[in-house]
Amino acid sequence: MLNTKDIKTGGGSATPKTLQPGNQAITINKVELEDFKFKPGAFHLLFHCEGEPILEDFEGFFINKDEPSLGRHAGQVGRIKAGQYAFADGTTKSGIEVSRDADIMRYLKNICIELGCVDWLELQDGKHATIQSLIAQFSNDAPFKGKWLNVCIAGKEYLNKEGYTNFDLFFPKFNKSGIPFEGVDKASKSKLAKFNTDDHIIKKVVEDVKGFEGQDASPVVKKSFDL
Repeated sequence: MLNTKDIKTGGGSATPKTLQPGNQAITINKVELEDFKFKPGAFHLLFHCEGEPILEDFEGFFINKDEPSLGRHAGQVGRIKAGQYAFADGTTKSGIEVSRDADIMRYLKNICIELGCVDWLELQDGKHATIQSLIAQFSNDAPFKGKWLNVCIAGKEYLNKEGYTNFDLFFPKFNKSGIPFEGVDKASKSKLAKFNTDDHIIKKVVEDVKGFEGQDASPVVKKSFDL
């Protein structure tokens, strides 16, 4: 028999354990390069980030799932790409040569400026034969440890394995409307981009199914819509 007296409600209101698009403060825990599978030699620059501590009714992910004794993250966590698109060597439509390594180092310098660790970057001069080595050293030395950035996080929607909407997170471009991150000490003279859905969320395309297998069905119609 169905028990209608002890039905639990809510469930969807719990604070997510992962970072979400928006304006917020984050600290960097790790940095790495990820191969972009659709273009050999291209990389995404990934920042493993954590938001500010959430004190009430929040249970974050384990810091290391294989060592639960290390405890849990105090805030939301997530991997944020340096941009929507990967860094790659190439030529623009206007004929300008683009260097993957030069662009990654330029981005890294912008991060170091905001974190106040440009000295670390300058000390690496002539020490690395590859961009992979430089980024690995940056992550290992962690001159970003314990420092905070105010950021604007953008996102591209996708459906996870459970059928819920998640976001592939990335920092928006530097442009006249604002910068994607800045040191928290610059809040009084902020140039940080202000998050808005139109500019910083890429909606997924959803299929409307008109019929089911074994029935006369209309063609599948694709459309996008706001959730």
